[in-house]
Amino acid sequence: MQTPTNLFKKAMADGRTQIGLWVGLADPYATELLAGTGYDWLLIDGEHAPNDLRSVLAQLQAVASAVSALPANAPRPHPIVRLPVGETALVKQYLDIGAQTLLVPMVDTAEQAAQLAQAMRYPPEGIRGMGAGLARASRWQAYPNYIHEANAQACLLVQAETVEAMQNLDAIAATPGVDGVFIGPADLSASMGFVGQPNHPEVQAAITDGIARIRRAGKAAGILATAEGPARQWLGAGAQFVAVGIDTALLAGAAQALRARFPGAAASAGPGASGY
Repeated sequence: MQTPTNLFKKAMADGRTQIGLWVGLADPYATELLAGTGYDWLLIDGEHAPNDLRSVLAQLQAVASAVSALPANAPRPHPIVRLPVGETALVKQYLDIGAQTLLVPMVDTAEQAAQLAQAMRYPPEGIRGMGAGLARASRWQAYPNYIHEANAQACLLVQAETVEAMQNLDAIAATPGVDGVFIGPADLSASMGFVGQPNHPEVQAAITDGIARIRRAGKAAGILATAEGPARQWLGAGAQFVAVGIDTALLAGAAQALRARFPGAAASAGPGASGY
């Protein structure tokens, strides 16, 4: 058997827009449900959600389960894992459990990006540890040529979310082995001195300029935008992979909206009232 093609990486190389959803509930049951809702990619968050190696593994398995049940012509969601920090050992571990695409936060320099690109790949192109025989990524050697095929399917996305990163953006985007650059509006606005103001005109201008610079380098630009207007704005500006929602916010918002349809219901319900 051949190592599976990274369809997200192929879509980026082909210039196709990919719409994603942020997954922060840290629960495989919820992730499996979301994997059947038609998104091109799901971001399993290990930075700001309570995920670890084992919970991410369970969610990768949940996505695979959902994909196996989809009709032949349905979109196949690609799981992207965001690491808590860009460390070589973590890159190795998350690749070994089967993630093909990693998103790494707080990458401020081309040197950091180059180190991560090396960590993503087996020698001689990189420094990834040779432990494929123990790894889910190789299906425990069911993919006999995995160590020779894995480098071509590894996809590295780095986050530019500080003033320093934006100053170094051209060099970061030009780094060999970096497939895409994701701009983080919340942290960038804080770094620029506009805490909690990602819509500040100076922040918006920096993001627009950043997307253009990433695209000029021949790389895919990404962003998270949880409202339709900004999402369409950044798609129009050239962002190629855009997350348009967060599962926690969707759940809370839907629950609050439903409750609001029954004002005063708690006060009017009689003693012992029950739905069923």
